[in-house]
This record gives sequence, C-alpha cells and structure tokens, in this order.
Amino acid sequence: MKIIDMHCDTISRIYQERRQGKHALLRSNFFHLDLEKMKKTGYLLQNFAIFLDIKQTANPYEEAKKQIALFQEEIQNNQDMIAPALSYSDILENEKQGKMSALMTLEEGEICERSLEKLEEFYDLGARMMTFTWNYPNGLGFPGEPAAAHLSQSQGLTSLGMEFLERMEELGIIPDVSHLSDAGIRDVCRLARKPFCASHSNARALCQRGRNLPDSLIRSIAEHGGVIGANYYGPFLSQIPDVFGRYYGYVKDIALHIRHISDVGGINCIGLGSDFDGIDNHLELKNCSLMDLLEEELKKIGFHESEIDKIFYQNVLAFYQELL
Repeated sequence: MKIIDMHCDTISRIYQERRQGKHALLRSNFFHLDLEKMKKTGYLLQNFAIFLDIKQTANPYEEAKKQIALFQEEIQNNQDMIAPALSYSDILENEKQGKMSALMTLEEGEICERSLEKLEEFYDLGARMMTFTWNYPNGLGFPGEPAAAHLSQSQGLTSLGMEFLERMEELGIIPDVSHLSDAGIRDVCRLARKPFCASHSNARALCQRGRNLPDSLIRSIAEHGGVIGANYYGPFLSQIPDVFGRYYGYVKDIALHIRHISDVGGINCIGLGSDFDGIDNHLELKNCSLMDLLEEELKKIGFHESEIDKIFYQNVLAFYQELL
C-alpha cells in the first residue's frame, strides 16, 4: 500500500503543544499522525499544512514563519525517514532513497497579509499549495461554513484574490479551493489556466454542509484536471449524529463519499485529504496506521485494487507530476 494524503494539521498541532510547554515531536507522538506510523503504513507523501486562525493571531505572517521554521527543523531532525518535496522529481528521488516526502502547504490566504511579495517569499521557503481562505472572509475571498454561514455562497474571490490566483499559478503554488465558497470556486474554475485541487473536501449530495462540494463543482474541478481529497471529519461525512450526539467519522461514510465523487467526477479526480490533527478524535480511523480499514471498505463497495491505488496515491501523484 502506498499513500498520499493532501492535508493534515500536525505541524500546527505540534507548534501549539510546544507553545503550552508540552513535549511534541513529528517522529513519534500520540496524535493522529507521526512519521513512525506513516512509515509502517506505507506513506509516500504527506502534505503538511501551515495553519493558523486569524481571529487568534495578531500577526499571521510572522506566526506562519515560526511554524515553517518548526516544519523545517522537524524534517531536518528526521532526514533518515523523510525529506522535503519541492518538485515532482524530489518525490521520486526521496522514494528511491527509501524516504517519505513532505510537501508544505498554507491553509489561510491571509498568512500573506494581502502581499504578493510575501506569497513569493513563502514559495521560496518551500510552500507549494495554498487555500484562499479558512473559515473567515479575508482579503482574498469568502469561505463556506461555519464562521460565514450567514453569508451567501454567491460571494467569491475578491479582485486581490484573483491577482493571487494568477501569481500562484505563475510561481508554482497549487491553488486549493477547500474552505472557499461556491462562488469562489466557480471564480477559480473560470480563471484558472492550470489544474487545481480541493485538498480536504467531501460531497454535499451526501452531507449538506457548506464545506462540502456540490456535484456541479465536483465535475468542474475534475474537468479542469484537478483532484479532491476526501476528508475524514465526522460533521462533513454525515448530518446524523450517533446516540451520544457526536458526528462520528466512520470508514463506511468516507468510502461512500469517495464513491460519490468518483461517480460524479470520474475515478481520476479523487484522492485522500484526511485533515488529521485538525479534527476531533471521533474517528474510526484513530490514526494514520489504520488505513487498511479504508482499503477494505472500498473493496466491499466494489472498488478494484487498481482503482484503490488511484485513490490512495496515483491520482495525486499524477497531479503533482503535472504541476510541481
């Protein structure tokens, strides 16, 4: 089994733990994801998000740079197991050397503080993917729920957001439309000259949340050559809580979202975007070492081995081959 996961918040979680004076490492921890569990399971590549909540951060740019320094430190300290991926050739070379790959992403476009120069600096620091928003409106555009649930999904990218899209494509930073409003995603579909992704989003037809994608946008992303990473978070999988009132992330529901996205957009548009360490622990996939449970569930609902390989890593790898 090989795995590429398009989104986790493990670096940001380690950062927050350390700010509270706690011991936290990437190599081994009690979180959803660490290098030892990844290696055991067969991970080829993990996207590590630099995430922050702009409502809790006075200086997003400086805070992001501190997290990037932590990311670089942890990768350097574990170079026997993992190496950065700045290009597709890096992924191949790392695998050849028996190492996993780490691709750094940015989650929350306000990290750039509305500056194209800062966007370029983050590219130079190794960022290769970025969301326009998180859960709040910012200088680049408008999100879906929850924080902007009162806003219309008809509010999309700002004019600056459109400038950022153009510069991201020029630099080689992959636009990520997860967290963006429907209108914002339509703006990206209209303006993008290259494929783009939704790194951790599910199907709205199965779960009516603003963070999930309607069928029309699944088709549009697929038609643009993009990929969608299935999210493991319970509230984005089902609208029906369990007997304890929890929205639980069941493997069967992840598989059903993968089936729906594949049916709507084609088998080549679907990948994995766990959101590990950015979501709660109400998960059947308690951590990244249990991916065989999803593999077995996909087999149960009719996916062939070759299709599971596409879902688990080949689709995203082909996407990176084109864009990195």
